[in-house]
Parts: sequence; C-alpha cells; structure tokens
Amino acid sequence: MSDDNRAVRRTGLGMMLLFWMLFIGTGTWWFHGYLEGQRNPNAHLVNAVSGDGAPVVLERNRAGHFLATGRINGEPVEFLLDTGATYVAVSSELADRLRLETTGSAWFNTANGRVRGDLTTLDEVSLGGFAAHEVRGSISPGMQGDVALLGMSFLNRFDIEIRDARMVLHPARSD
Repeated sequence: MSDDNRAVRRTGLGMMLLFWMLFIGTGTWWFHGYLEGQRNPNAHLVNAVSGDGAPVVLERNRAGHFLATGRINGEPVEFLLDTGATYVAVSSELADRLRLETTGSAWFNTANGRVRGDLTTLDEVSLGGFAAHEVRGSISPGMQGDVALLGMSFLNRFDIEIRDARMVLHPARSD
C-alpha cells in the first residue's frame, strides 16, 4: 500500500470517527433535553412576563406532579406546586443560596411527620408572569435539594382549576 493510500485511509477513518462522535454527542444532548422536558414541562415559565392577566397553564410532568420554574427574589427556582402546603417551603441549602433571613421558628406537620423549622418572608415570588411580594415562607430542614414547595401563601392569590393533566391558575377575582 502506498503512502498516499495510507493517508487517504487515515483521513477517511478520522472523518468517520468524527462523524460518529458528533452523532452520539448530538443524540445525547437531544435525549437529555427530551428527558428534562418530561421532568419539568413548565420550565419556560421562568421567562414569562406579566401584564395581560392571562391565566398560567401548567402541564403535569411524567410523574404526575405540577413542577414549574419560577423565581424567588429574582433567582430561578424549581417549584413543586403543593396546595396542601401552607407556606412556600425551601430547603436550608436553598435558603442559604437565596440569603433568606429567619423571622422565627415553628412546628410543621409534613408528610414525614412533625418537624421544627424556621419562618421567613420572601421579598418576591413569581411564576408565569405573576409576582407576589412579602410572601410567607418556611425553611424546612428535612427538605433536600433546590426544589421548593409552592404552597398556599402564594397560590391563594389564584383561582385554581385542575382538569386532567393541566392546572390553570387564574388571578383571583376581587369580589
């Protein structure tokens, strides 16, 4: 085999290797995005702007929960909507990251039993273009990670409608 043939063969093998690396990399990137969309189908709400009073429509994730990305004090946070939670509950790690100050302590009845946690006030909580100021919150030592429970201290500002795989939050009517 001549030197020219070897060079052409090496170039061909290199290009084939590059093609397969790009193909696998692109497939991995796409599949990761697909799985993330299944986990949090409402991630786009973090960039919604307010003003028109349109309802916020949430889709259930693959596990059957309403998970959405919003903001606490301007920082992006994933929320698990929980109509059974009294406050917006955050983990100690998330509270440290958001620099939340405690305003007292209290006992909470949770799915894991009775726990002692701290109370706090969130300057601003926003979801889907709606923002609320001075929202009561709790710092729950039993919680892990960066997902916050979006409880009724925020959700009570909405009329909540759940049908099939959708939750619709309408701004509460002033009667």
